[in-house]
Amino acid sequence: MKWWQKTIAYEIYPRSFYDTQGKGTGTLQGIIEKLPYLQSLHIGALWITPVFRSPMIDNGYDVADYTDIDPMFGEMKDMDQLIQEGKKYDIRIVLDLVFNHTSDQCPWFLESKKDRTNQYSDWYIWKDPKPDGSAPTNWRSIFGGSAWTYCKERNQYYLHTFAVQQPDLNWADAQVRKALADVANFWLDKGAGGFRMDAVTYIKKPEVFADGPVDANDGMSAIHPLTANQPGILDYLHEFKDRTVKGKDVFTVGEANGVETDELPQWVGKDGVFDMIFSFDHVHVPLGKAEEWCYAPEWKLSELKQALNNIEKSTGEGWCPVFFENHDSPRSVNNFFTCEGSYADKAKALGTVLLTMRGTPFMYQGEEIGMHNTAWDIHEYNDVSSYAQYQFALKEGFNEEEALAAVHRFSRDNARTPMQWNSEVNAGFTSGKPWLKVSEDYQKINVEAEETDNGSVLSWYRKLASIRQQHEELISGSYEEIMAEDEQIFAYYRKDKTHTALVLVNLSSQPADFDPALTQGFSVLVQCQKNQTGKLAPFGVLLLEKTNR
Repeated sequence: MKWWQKTIAYEIYPRSFYDTQGKGTGTLQGIIEKLPYLQSLHIGALWITPVFRSPMIDNGYDVADYTDIDPMFGEMKDMDQLIQEGKKYDIRIVLDLVFNHTSDQCPWFLESKKDRTNQYSDWYIWKDPKPDGSAPTNWRSIFGGSAWTYCKERNQYYLHTFAVQQPDLNWADAQVRKALADVANFWLDKGAGGFRMDAVTYIKKPEVFADGPVDANDGMSAIHPLTANQPGILDYLHEFKDRTVKGKDVFTVGEANGVETDELPQWVGKDGVFDMIFSFDHVHVPLGKAEEWCYAPEWKLSELKQALNNIEKSTGEGWCPVFFENHDSPRSVNNFFTCEGSYADKAKALGTVLLTMRGTPFMYQGEEIGMHNTAWDIHEYNDVSSYAQYQFALKEGFNEEEALAAVHRFSRDNARTPMQWNSEVNAGFTSGKPWLKVSEDYQKINVEAEETDNGSVLSWYRKLASIRQQHEELISGSYEEIMAEDEQIFAYYRKDKTHTALVLVNLSSQPADFDPALTQGFSVLVQCQKNQTGKLAPFGVLLLEKTNR
């Protein structure tokens, strides 16, 4: 097995992790200072969201210079130090490559927009207006509004799948593909341990740019189904792999929203383009139907289990990441649960699945202490997509209270509030004014308080992370689901040649029964809550093991 299959990964949103300068934003030196903390969680790969030079319209996902560090986070020498210090703790630094688009302040785009004949003229997606002067198509960007913006210098429109300030690159241009490969190799030469590839399913555009079906009151058509995962995308990605990471002791993981589970074998594994991809089917289970997006519809545990199992099975001989949170998602305890019960118990139950499923676990900062969503006035949010979401809901006929409820549930700022280190002012994140409000619960939910509490979420995560590293079947063992139709308990075996682990997790707020014969011959490795024979307490956990005969 490769090192990245054996380890635990951790995602950091640097702006919100730890501030060493008192300026209200996290720094690379802050990450360096917290490496011992990450080591205590058995972290071996650290995925850092973009710290490249950027105007920060989309918090770094609008890159102006891929080979420079934004002053907000520090300097290049700080990144060099982080890579080297990480090695001392056996932690490799994984960088986030945003290659679908750049910032509109990127020198490439500033040149491209000047005219139609310069060196960079074809580096972006430019199209002529319709005869009436309107946008080339009726596509709605993911952040709302038209996906096209007019440029008077060229008398053309440029495409932006996301914000106006994030023009899409033209991967059909060989010069673009070479430039992006050069960026990746620049960081590999510095010692990067791998890459996460952002929004990668959008890099290949359709052969024909045509209007899509109108699906909302704004007269536009959602861009995602019209442009994601187009034929020929794998050719681009194979070329990128061959030019950069092939044969190197690093890993790649793609953000592959739009890739169906039956397509996964083409994307991952020996003949795939990535070592792993993030598939979001399981995270989307609680979202319900599109017309119910402002509410929290009921969902069944069997749906979540089926989604996770489909990912496992469809990956085939490949490998998958296991995750419930990231910087674009609500906190998992809010996304998956609207029932009664403590946030801590819910976090421990989800954390058990995270750390015992087959695949590489990806923790997100704060997940290991049970951080959860916030609920603010609309003007207190920073996330550009939250404002667009709010306005779109109003246009769809929802009132202000309903529109704000949707923001409370879905805003990416839920995951981006500052990391809660202690109960001091600003949760110990900064001595200055934080760039984003600290969640109101920081005096109870913080690292310092949970480190001394054996019953805390953090203690549970550390315990499970340690058990995972000590029991090989939880890393390399096969995965076999049992009790598939049960709507309370998620149960499965992890088995290798010498040992079998049995995982039983009650993901409901009510006691759950199971056949006690299942546990015969097993010894308890660890359990959470006061379980009884044949019965799991609400959000109760049983992790057992036996020696194979």
